[in-house]
Amino acid sequence: MADNKRDYYEVLGVDKGADLEAIKKAYRKMAMKYHPDRNPDNKEAEEKFKEVGEAYEVLSDKTKRDRYDRFGHAGVDPNYGAGQGGYERYQQYGHGDFGDFSDIFGDIFNGFGFGGSTKTRNPNGPIRGNDTQVRIQLTFMEAVKGCKKEIPTQRLERCSDCSGTGAKAGTTPETCPECGGSGQVRVQQRSPFGVIQTVKACSRCGGKGKIISDPCKTCNGMGRVRHNKKITVDIPAGIDNGQTFVVRGMGDDGTNGGPSGDLNVTVMVKEDPIFQREGFDVWVDIPVTYAQAVLGDEIVVPTIDGKVSYNIPEGTQPGTTFRLRNKGIQYVNNRGRGDQYVRVNIEVPTNLSGKQKDMLRDFDSTTGDKNYAKRKNFFDKIKDAFKGD
Repeated sequence: MADNKRDYYEVLGVDKGADLEAIKKAYRKMAMKYHPDRNPDNKEAEEKFKEVGEAYEVLSDKTKRDRYDRFGHAGVDPNYGAGQGGYERYQQYGHGDFGDFSDIFGDIFNGFGFGGSTKTRNPNGPIRGNDTQVRIQLTFMEAVKGCKKEIPTQRLERCSDCSGTGAKAGTTPETCPECGGSGQVRVQQRSPFGVIQTVKACSRCGGKGKIISDPCKTCNGMGRVRHNKKITVDIPAGIDNGQTFVVRGMGDDGTNGGPSGDLNVTVMVKEDPIFQREGFDVWVDIPVTYAQAVLGDEIVVPTIDGKVSYNIPEGTQPGTTFRLRNKGIQYVNNRGRGDQYVRVNIEVPTNLSGKQKDMLRDFDSTTGDKNYAKRKNFFDKIKDAFKGD
């Protein structure tokens, strides 16, 4: 059903302002990826292939695309918002997941003389709006520290010209004479077991209970219009790449006075040139000179809160890791923080002069096994391994 569908631009992975050439290129790429010949016996790929084709059919046609940009799926699919037999979709919004079954079977049992309930739903009752989705990109620091961010959104809002009725200003929808406004008609059929009575959606009003003779030209009788707008949201500190947070009530407006859906914001975090993230911990690689590693030194370490000083001890080895407690990322919506880990990388000097090389050779000649414990241990192991050869 249309209101289950993903946004067509999202399906093809293109921006709302993409030109026809970009849409064609994206379609070819996606169609090739999900083509049945490349994915035999893969039902998921088959559905994706159909979805891509449907999105391209609309976005490659200027008229259809204009209607889609203005009204969403409702502008290109006459069954938008219709459930089985044309009802507004209740199941997604939690308005009685099994209502259709109870209605049908209740009437069948009545036909057999068993009695039972024949609950019906009001087709013009309040219906919650769809949730909407948007992806945003953040820098590493925006994600770990939190921030306010202006983001673009697209949502269906109640038509201001018709106040959401779908009828032209000055007119009102008429009660369907076929179903009396219930959106349902009862059908009786004879069977060997007696008369079976079933309930079906009214074909005249499409299960809505009302007929719009003169539709609003602004919303094309749908009662809602798609709008693009920017809103400012609070990004929670500590959010990670791929995570989603919810902005309540900023999805599509509901119909018939129903509540609005929510806006789901998925975060994509750019890589940082200095910091790497592991959960709520932060890692930093610090280059130090050979002399600093041998003699020890006070070095400057960047953290997400600014620079701090740290004293590395004499004889620091390559890959040595130091821990800075509570210098990591704040837990989302919770107290406490992770830690920062500082990994030491010893940079070997290059482009030495002849004098510098001679000085190093003189220095090396004065060292022995007591200065290189790891080296001595390594060669001792080699001797043991090849003893007797």
